[in-house]
Amino acid sequence: MRHIDLNGLADNARFNKFHLGVLLWCSVIIICDGYDLAVSGIALPSIMKEMGVDATSAGFMVSSALFGMMFGNVLLGTIADRIGRRWAITLCVVLFSVFTAAAGLANDPVTFSIARFLAGLGIGGVMPNVIAHMTEYSPKRIRATMVTLMFSGYSVGGMLAALLGKGLIESYGWQSVFLAAAAPVLMLPFLLASLPESMAFLAKRGRTAELQAIAARMEPAYVPQAGDQLELPGSARGSAPLSALFAQGRGMSTMMFWLTCFMTLFMVYALSSWLTKLMASAGYGLGSALTFVLVLNAGAIVGAIGGGALADRLPIKRVLVGMYLLAAVAITLLGFKLPTEALYIVVALAGATTIGTQIVICAYCGQYYPMAIRSTGVGFMLGFARIGAISAPIVIGLLVGMELPLQYNFVAIALPSLLAAVTVSLIDNRRSAMADTAAGGTGAEAAAGAMPAGVGARAQ
Repeated sequence: MRHIDLNGLADNARFNKFHLGVLLWCSVIIICDGYDLAVSGIALPSIMKEMGVDATSAGFMVSSALFGMMFGNVLLGTIADRIGRRWAITLCVVLFSVFTAAAGLANDPVTFSIARFLAGLGIGGVMPNVIAHMTEYSPKRIRATMVTLMFSGYSVGGMLAALLGKGLIESYGWQSVFLAAAAPVLMLPFLLASLPESMAFLAKRGRTAELQAIAARMEPAYVPQAGDQLELPGSARGSAPLSALFAQGRGMSTMMFWLTCFMTLFMVYALSSWLTKLMASAGYGLGSALTFVLVLNAGAIVGAIGGGALADRLPIKRVLVGMYLLAAVAITLLGFKLPTEALYIVVALAGATTIGTQIVICAYCGQYYPMAIRSTGVGFMLGFARIGAISAPIVIGLLVGMELPLQYNFVAIALPSLLAAVTVSLIDNRRSAMADTAAGGTGAEAAAGAMPAGVGARAQ
């Protein structure tokens, strides 16, 4: 009888078509998710004009989706460890596609906000699930790179919303960019047929044949045999309660993850919701203001992929601290008059160090917790951080309504980055799953056929 360590197989596998398939599906889902989240900010000036709402009311309308995301992060991130990630991800896609389209049919702020709240459940719920899924199936040596590459689809979705918005809003009205969000529902049958289920979920239910098939695709060097015992670490079995995030000395680090992500999402959603309006009020036309959104998201892609690549080679905490400090500088500079070329560079850097940094902190969190509580850990982190996301459009909306100098608005957005640099530095990697993997690397290699281990994101 052979004892096969599935974690060892996943960690030491060579990248192949199986990994590419998981990466592509998760990326497509995140692109759709990013589009659905970005459309409110893209259409905000037109919505305010047509519905006759002021900046403060518009801030609350935008925050309705973020409020839904807070519940989606926690509820659908946690339930996935019980019903399986494939079905949880599918449910999320249905929610954010159908109700984003429904918001395009709204004629008043209340109906719009309700539809966006329901869409937010799916937008928020899908994030911890795809992060956990990509982390589970990525080879260790390129894990941070794969997670951040996948999550850069969030910025691709934002760019897609900006590109479509420039043409659709002028030709067909703001409603058109919302109605286009229903398209992802058509891909659901293919998603269910192609995306593998979580190994931890299958192991808990004794679905050995499915586990063997996935293991063979993940690492072709493994040839299934009758009687194979496919094993996960003891921490990968059982339920995933909230208390597990604070067990084994993880409490302080869990709180630091929550606070760091809170600060990050405040910056991300302040920029995503108000950049178009702030640039328009600074004298730029709608087309130019939307171009800044494109540049912001293009920078985010570079920041996410570059940050992930650095995290596979350098201590991930140091990478994040550097990104947060750069964010403080870049966002502050947005409030000053700069040459157009320099302004584009600063906007791109702001995207790289806010949206890009959010993706890296999610990758870090996904690696920090053991497999069984990975979705729960990322879900609760994002759920708490949604308070920052919800408050950002409201706070900046109040500042915009006060007609303060432009610099004050951007300084308010930049300040959380300094606090995030402090909180992320307090995370204790000695209590993480990364440290456990490093300590048990020899056994994993033996179980996986002595394949060479990758570097992964190093613990500090």
